[in-house]
Amino acid sequence: MPNSLAGPNQPLAEAWSAWKAAFLSPEGRVIDKLQQGASHSESQGYGLLMAALFHDNATFDAIYRWTEANLAIRSDALLAWRWLPNQAVSVADRNNATDGDLFYAWALVLHSRATGMLSLRRRATAIAESLVKNCVVEARDGSGRLLLTPAAEGFARKNAQIINPSYYMPRAMREIAAATGINALATCASDGEALMTDLATQGLMPDWIEVGTSGMTPAANMSDKNGYEAMRVALFLIWSGNAAHLAVADQVRAYLQAGTSGNLQNGEYVTVMDRKSGAVLETSTSLGYGALAAFSECASHSRFGAKIPFFRTDEQSYYPATLHLMTLIAQIVSAPECVPI
Repeated sequence: MPNSLAGPNQPLAEAWSAWKAAFLSPEGRVIDKLQQGASHSESQGYGLLMAALFHDNATFDAIYRWTEANLAIRSDALLAWRWLPNQAVSVADRNNATDGDLFYAWALVLHSRATGMLSLRRRATAIAESLVKNCVVEARDGSGRLLLTPAAEGFARKNAQIINPSYYMPRAMREIAAATGINALATCASDGEALMTDLATQGLMPDWIEVGTSGMTPAANMSDKNGYEAMRVALFLIWSGNAAHLAVADQVRAYLQAGTSGNLQNGEYVTVMDRKSGAVLETSTSLGYGALAAFSECASHSRFGAKIPFFRTDEQSYYPATLHLMTLIAQIVSAPECVPI
């Protein structure tokens, strides 16, 4: 990662400080107030990654200590997916969330590389091994592709597997594989990008999809809309250096159809669309969703300057604010021409 993300004078220092003040407790717990004040392996993984990227050692140590003490409680190396405050049992479900583990391991790899702490690389290697053992399976559609499952349990169906395309972060998967030697993650990343190409020929990325002997079909009782989950796909592909991917182009086309860069001109940003027609189903005033749309449009068309809103936490909750800050990181790392204007 470029040095421009490190040090007190880096361009996102103020935004990072604001994010920490709004969502991070002193002991290292990333708090999602809209989800019962929960902390998730996703939120801990996102926070740990940003601390590693910004070379914020004190914050990294706090998030790492809290997560290891409270979520690293499974018999394998993966994290339990949710911790709730004010409960008799804070972790009622020890199932994991694969994207949380993935971002957490990626953060460990980056911080180990920067500090020389081999213990963190060993921890990342253990997570990578557990991910491949428990959450990577061969697709049942005859393609031979490896699928990244959403969790170790609960998403296998008869002759099919439910997946969430936004759980793939190709850059993270490849960098973890390179650092740990768990090469199946890199293979799974490439297979995931190919799967997303196939999905993109059918419409926008879905939040959830079933992949099985009958091909790709909607998953029963789960959203197949292009919504709060699927919106991350374009960001992660661009961040991974794949702005030309068909899924990005389709997402940008739908944003432009809805309104300029996903902005409906009245302070509302697109959040949920029908994946077949692109019809807008939900909107939000949270700036992070507008940032994501504006950045995707710029990166997809290789333009100079993106209409990314100024980062704020006073009018948006944990999730859009975190997407907003990660969008700004991805801009610096993978699309420097898309400087906010």
